Amino acid sequence: MMLGVSAEQDELRASVRRFLADRAPLTRVRELMDTEDGLDQGVWEQAGAQLGLQGLAIPESYGGAGFTFAEQAIVLEEFGAALYGGPYLASAVLAATALLASPDEGARRDLLPGIASGETIATLAFTEDDGSWDPGAIRLAAAKNGEDWRLDGHKSFVLDGATAGLILAVAATDAGLSLFAVQAGAAGLSRATLPTLDQTRKLARLEFAGVAARLIGSPGDAAAVLDRTLDVAAIALAAEQLGGAQRALDMAVDYAKMRHQFGRPIGSFQTIKHRCADLLLEVESLRSAVGYAAAAVAEGSAEIPVLASLAKAYASETYFHVAAENIQIHGGIGFTWEHDAHLYFKRAKASELYLGDAAYHRERLATRIGL
Repeated sequence: MMLGVSAEQDELRASVRRFLADRAPLTRVRELMDTEDGLDQGVWEQAGAQLGLQGLAIPESYGGAGFTFAEQAIVLEEFGAALYGGPYLASAVLAATALLASPDEGARRDLLPGIASGETIATLAFTEDDGSWDPGAIRLAAAKNGEDWRLDGHKSFVLDGATAGLILAVAATDAGLSLFAVQAGAAGLSRATLPTLDQTRKLARLEFAGVAARLIGSPGDAAAVLDRTLDVAAIALAAEQLGGAQRALDMAVDYAKMRHQFGRPIGSFQTIKHRCADLLLEVESLRSAVGYAAAAVAEGSAEIPVLASLAKAYASETYFHVAAENIQIHGGIGFTWEHDAHLYFKRAKASELYLGDAAYHRERLATRIGL
């Protein structure tokens, strides 16, 4: 398994970091927090047209660049560091992975090129009002209506669900869980943005009332698709969390060097020095975990189900701890709305819960290995 970082990957990281610093700084993130969709369409289009980020890990045969998840994890890390709120995780990871994991070649050829170019914003709708990440809790019903399928029920906590043009919904059929494609303008579909702790990332509730849908694959084969998709998404989110944790640590260290008390930088005090050192150890350990998990996805390793839960559990605890310590090291100013520390703290908490917290993933891992 290739665990090193190539010169091309270093250049990719530098390019994405420059792009975000120029087009999506935190000042712009704050502006988009107050909008309904949280999306800067110009930045999204440039990310696709100039950098090809949406199609980075999609095979060339479907309009993508044909790179691996190892490169996509680098992009996700930089997006997490910048608190980018666009639909990259929803479209380029969740939706794209679900289509790639599906046995439906026709759907891949029809739907993936638009996702790869960024012209189509897609998302995956699987959670419902109970907030359970367990596929067994899905109650959205799909029924055959002649040659067509109709969906009735709801989905909640759908990432970028209010703005996506393509919704991949997991629904229950007589044959088991099945995957369906729904266009945003379909009759009977209503969408509402949900209030969130992390205002940089938008969630939505979707209502389906006899909505026409296209079956992806065969009835009953979505359970395996969802397992694969959620494993990859957990590692993708862990990469985002790594980027956020590293940026929060950098903020804390920079402030400790700059802030003076009693005639010396507070970073020279033993308590602050040791806290920063402990945080560095946690972040570097997370970097190793994410790097190994991303390489496993890139090479199709059988370890992915284990690594997904390990990485997500550790990333959730690490990011939240580092973000909280960043506020503490900043002191009183860290609690203010004007300072950016609280944005990372809120993203850390929201990311901890999204796709399941550490306790959920430990239990999931224990179940998978038969404990």
